[in-house]
Amino acid sequence: MIHQQTLTFNTRGRGTLAIDHEVTSVVRAAGVRTGLCHLFIQHTSASLILCENADPQVRNDLERFLAELVPDGSPLFRHTAEGPDDMPAHARSILTKMDLTLPISDGRLALGTWQGIYLYEHRTHPHHRRVVVTVQGD
Repeated sequence: MIHQQTLTFNTRGRGTLAIDHEVTSVVRAAGVRTGLCHLFIQHTSASLILCENADPQVRNDLERFLAELVPDGSPLFRHTAEGPDDMPAHARSILTKMDLTLPISDGRLALGTWQGIYLYEHRTHPHHRRVVVTVQGD
């Protein structure tokens, strides 16, 4: 059985947004007991991450790391059509991935104790983002 649904999210600008609840609802509605849940973000300047969910400092540290690794306004980048965060957002999304595949066991996402699913907005301004969730299994 395959079930697919597109979720939409409004971001507040650069940073992470927990999407566990919405993804869990799709998995539950699919009625799959054992299988896989694939998430794909339909954008090139935002990504999906599986990250520590107990301490927000982990995500803050990740943001500080990426800010140092891929700084806004770097003279290295030529693609600046939408501002100094344009190309850095694309580079960040490639480094952090645009999809996730998660196991489903006993009808639930088989996440670890401290794992959370996050949409990671890499642009500095708010955006409307779409995530395609595909659930496949028995």
